[in-house]
Amino acid sequence: MDAMAERWPALPASAWRDTRATLHLMTQIVGKIRLALTPWQNHSWHVALYVTACGLTTSPIPYRGRGFQIDFDFIDHLLWIRTDRGEYRQVMLRPVTVAEFYDDVMIALGELGIAVTIDTMPNEIADAVRFPDDTAHKSYDADSAQRFWRVLVAANEIFARFRTGFLGKASPVHFFWGGLDLAVTRFSGRTAPPLKGETPNVAKWVMDEAYSHEVSSCGFWPGNGGYGRAAFYVYAYPEPAGYGDTRLKTAAGFYEKDLGQFILPYDAVRQARDPDALLLGFLQETYEAAAELAKWDRKALERQSVRTVIE
Repeated sequence: MDAMAERWPALPASAWRDTRATLHLMTQIVGKIRLALTPWQNHSWHVALYVTACGLTTSPIPYRGRGFQIDFDFIDHLLWIRTDRGEYRQVMLRPVTVAEFYDDVMIALGELGIAVTIDTMPNEIADAVRFPDDTAHKSYDADSAQRFWRVLVAANEIFARFRTGFLGKASPVHFFWGGLDLAVTRFSGRTAPPLKGETPNVAKWVMDEAYSHEVSSCGFWPGNGGYGRAAFYVYAYPEPAGYGDTRLKTAAGFYEKDLGQFILPYDAVRQARDPDALLLGFLQETYEAAAELAKWDRKALERQSVRTVIE
């Protein structure tokens, strides 16, 4: 396998559907631990995980005057729980039920003197089963999990480069375990109208606060998210009139009316002559369409020098 294929590996949805579903729930367990112990930050930014050189991390979590961190390691396929006192426990990432994984994580935390209670109902998943009762999800294919992580590493780099062109309020590049997606969001600075609709097992006030201000957001789904295949997405909230009619220079990108989002299939990126340039171009032109149609103050919000590099 050459270097480019390693950077953007194949990730067919059908080949790792069961592993993806199980891993999704594993990340939710870890994410909910961070949620339970971390001070609230706007738009639920305090709950997210972050891409690392070997997997995903919670970053440091405060606990009664000390701290700990939980890391997914997709190279050695371990879950590390480390404290700032040098203590640690490991949980193997392997084919095991979600119920057993949940028990293993809670036992490991207890052995480190960390007592935490989480809401055991998965979020953003229809017809979900509580973690301690979930014996149906039990797949873990190490190769697929590692491919998924390698895509996150590459996408994280491109999203971070894209983020540098914006001076206004912008989120970190972070991994939301609710939707199993990597995302970065730009804000115009203006408030937004109340969000309509509901999200499974998520309080309405949480979603209302998440979308309290006007945004242009982009991200990566590994095969879920309504599209059904690995893809990059971009949406604007509230969506300005004519946004979906935007003609893209990125030929592989298109507006999916049922989702209300622009989609760039992952396979189109990995098969491109210059995947990084293709993805950057898609992110830039879909953002510009939203910013222009919604009349954002682009002169105040953007760095021209970085925009030139991206373009």
